[in-house]
Amino acid sequence: MFVCLPKKLLPAFLTRIYTGWKVLCLSALMGTISLQAAAQELTVSGKITSSDDGSPLPGVTVVLKGTSAGTTTDNEGIYTLRVPDPNGILVFSFIGYSSQEVVIGSKTVVDVVLKPDVSELSEVVVIGYGEVKKSNVTGSIVSVKEEDMKRVPVTNVMESLQGNVPGMDITRTSGAAGGTVNVRVRGQRSLLASSEPLYIVDGVQYSNIQDLNPNDIQSMEVLKDAASTAIYGSRGANGVILVTTKKGSAGKTKISINAYGGPSVVNGYPKVQTAEQYANQRREAKRAVGAWSSTADDAAIFSAAELANIQAGKGTDWQDLLLQHGSQQDYQIGLSSGTEKTNLYVSLDYFNEKGLFKNDNLDRYSMRVNLDHTLSKVFKIGTQNQFTYYDQDVRRDPLNTANKLSPLEDAFDASGQVVPLLNNGKTVNPLMDEQGDNYRNNVQIARIFSSVYVDVKPFKDLTFRSVLGVTSTSSREGLFAAAYTVERNNTQPLTQYTNTISMGINLENILTYKKSLGDHNLTVTGVQSVLRNKSERHASSGVNQLLPSQSFYGLGNATSQISTSVQYIESALLSYTGRIQYDYREKYLLTLVGRSDGASQLSPGRQWEFFPSVSAAWRISEESFIQNVNAISDLKFRVSYGKAGNYAVDPYSTQSNLARMPFAFDERLVVGYTLDTKLGNDELGWEISSTVNAGLDYGILQNRITGSIDVFKTKTQDLLLNRLLPATSGFTRTIQNIGKTETNGIELAISAIPVDNELLTWKVGATWFNTREKITELATGSNDVANGWFIGQPTQAWYDYQKTGIWQTNEADLATAYGQVPGEIKVKDQNDDKSINSNDDRVVLGSPRPKWIGNFTSDVKIRNFDVSVQVFARWGQMIRYDFANIYDPTANENSIQHDYWTPENPSNDYPRPNANTSKSAVKYLSTIMYQDGSFVKLRGITIGYTIPKSILGKTPFSSARIYVNGKNLWMKSKIDHYDPERGGAETTPLSRLIIAGVNLQF
Repeated sequence: MFVCLPKKLLPAFLTRIYTGWKVLCLSALMGTISLQAAAQELTVSGKITSSDDGSPLPGVTVVLKGTSAGTTTDNEGIYTLRVPDPNGILVFSFIGYSSQEVVIGSKTVVDVVLKPDVSELSEVVVIGYGEVKKSNVTGSIVSVKEEDMKRVPVTNVMESLQGNVPGMDITRTSGAAGGTVNVRVRGQRSLLASSEPLYIVDGVQYSNIQDLNPNDIQSMEVLKDAASTAIYGSRGANGVILVTTKKGSAGKTKISINAYGGPSVVNGYPKVQTAEQYANQRREAKRAVGAWSSTADDAAIFSAAELANIQAGKGTDWQDLLLQHGSQQDYQIGLSSGTEKTNLYVSLDYFNEKGLFKNDNLDRYSMRVNLDHTLSKVFKIGTQNQFTYYDQDVRRDPLNTANKLSPLEDAFDASGQVVPLLNNGKTVNPLMDEQGDNYRNNVQIARIFSSVYVDVKPFKDLTFRSVLGVTSTSSREGLFAAAYTVERNNTQPLTQYTNTISMGINLENILTYKKSLGDHNLTVTGVQSVLRNKSERHASSGVNQLLPSQSFYGLGNATSQISTSVQYIESALLSYTGRIQYDYREKYLLTLVGRSDGASQLSPGRQWEFFPSVSAAWRISEESFIQNVNAISDLKFRVSYGKAGNYAVDPYSTQSNLARMPFAFDERLVVGYTLDTKLGNDELGWEISSTVNAGLDYGILQNRITGSIDVFKTKTQDLLLNRLLPATSGFTRTIQNIGKTETNGIELAISAIPVDNELLTWKVGATWFNTREKITELATGSNDVANGWFIGQPTQAWYDYQKTGIWQTNEADLATAYGQVPGEIKVKDQNDDKSINSNDDRVVLGSPRPKWIGNFTSDVKIRNFDVSVQVFARWGQMIRYDFANIYDPTANENSIQHDYWTPENPSNDYPRPNANTSKSAVKYLSTIMYQDGSFVKLRGITIGYTIPKSILGKTPFSSARIYVNGKNLWMKSKIDHYDPERGGAETTPLSRLIIAGVNLQF
């Protein structure tokens, strides 16, 4: 045995003796350790890879079970560990992967392949200002993962959610390049205020969701009930969409490349009459008034040019001349990298879409940079940045004009030049918009969205985060329309130039305290938030610019009607929020939220409102009495109640504004001012909604079948409405808090894995929901016909006479009693008083709100092949079909192909053509517009092939997949040849898209 004394205890003269003694001590000690190590220690090394693509996994924790001995893998997934016990067990663990244990034995090399833990990945759900386990969610929240958003390539990422979220109604209403989508969560509660949901990107409010590239998104959560959205107060009144973008990860740098492209063609757009059909309608219109009896009379009703085309069998298909094949293409490269302390994600994207018309084109360039850095155990900082630039040429849709043009007129003259004027000089040829510099409408937008955060964790259970987000937008729109364009229709050229600068600043401070005491878990969150928006807009215009080649840049050369205007708008919202989350054994869960908001748009004294909510959940599957039921793997009951507000009115609505009024005094121009026709309201307050929600989440057969059921009811009061004022007051309208609405519904979702083995995996899912909304109270206590609002009906309803058919020849006497003749539209006499009038015989016919929306998805994977199918249905809505409205009984203009009444063809669809009756004079013509807009469509099919790793082994790629996709391939509608998702519009038809793409990683 040796005694080794510390040096500081020795006298100075013994230093030399101590030094020699120390050498002996250390030599003896090391010798003893070496003998023991030689008998027991073992060096183990190996490589850790992912079962997904065989890529190395950096940062995997390797620990000798039951000891503190451990290490982590390097950037190549390599580890080396000295273990004292060869009979020990190594434990390999990594976030997002199932842990694995390996007995060492005599092995010195232990390679491990880790499998992703799907259940763990789906376990965490993002909520407002935090995350919770999916099993601990108490509100109505739907989480959509990355793979669900990639089924159908989309321009706007919100389209990827169409049908995937029960309670969310998403439609694309325009087929133009870069066309926007309408999004409604659980119906429309308000009559005036916006019903768009709130978008939160990485914790910061962001209004331009179309900027985001779907490849940059990790997951999206949809918060539907008031208890879930209450943490956002007034901003979440219409639902909240939480977007989480991708982050970098420690280890080897990963690069991904995603690209696709393909053509698009018009889809679901009906044809107008051919030249022959059009000629026959004009003949019938003249026959009805005795001006035509046979083709011998054609010379009397057609011009010489028209007659020549009829005799030659020629006609102009205006749709064919204007509609072209469009295209979409997208190229994205992403980079993910990091170390133990710093993580980086960078992506670049270019998207181009060519519309179905010439000069309808969108170029979008975007870049995202996400950076997170851990300074210490206490401090962490990070930033998320999105830059987007749009360069878009917007074409005024020419079809509204073209569909009415006579197919007997020629589009080009004998020399092949476009004929400028048609219809006896009354209409400009829509092809003129495509000639030279005649028409240009160019929009350029540059938007920067940047946020920075600081996380401070001074104690184990306490975290403070401060986030500053800034959105800066600069846009320019220039328009030049020459005289011979659809825009000007043979009047003087118009030039417009508009610049807009806007900025939004969002500062939030979040304090979170988490504590677990045995079976009790508590999380307390406090939030202080400031949101400020301001914008400046400068617009100028002029008429009669003489040189089209100067486009809108030549505005200064306009000779008349030069005008300019400047607008400034600013608003702010200040909020304070508190939330308490409690659970006992993760079995009984309770969440309480209180938020106070102050909005500058409202009147002093009414700017502040408090919004409370409470939600609770019971995980029944954790109870002993049900754990023996083997078929049930998860069962949870949820219930919630909460209030939310809406202040979405224009800033300064509390004020009465002045309007500029120029007039002449003698021969001089004098400018005066008068009160604007909109009266300010100094008592303007909040629109308040209260929602109760009950839900059931279930899992059956080890979660091979999962789903949810939700029922809800929302009551909204103090609606922000435009109230009409008597003209004698000097004003026409004002905004007031008047009226009430009610919304209720049921939402169902189910998913299943019927087959799951090494050869075949098959997953299916379905959603179905029904949302009913109605107005329960209006200002006058009765229906507001002028605004189209009716008590007991949805917020948008169609009010008109009810068409029952066409008067037939055998009904001539009864038709005469109503002042009509056979061949005219017959409507229902609602009170059977033998008279038709607007007060007694108009009724609510229907609403554009669907009775139900459903979706079905099927994902099959057979070895390296995968097939995804999505079917979407929107059923029970009534639309105003604009195509029906272009019917011209005089046949001076063309119409949709239709079945009109004649004595020989007693149709009940359209009235008899009549050359002496203009469109405006046809009784009840508007009634033919109302059509059942129900439809089912094959929204998308994707067929993909993942190249085997054995083939990729000699390439730099870790994974590669190629695929083809078809969008809007098939549709069944109650309206022939029309896609009702448009909502009835005649312009900018939707398209069918076929693309091929590739996903690469290395």
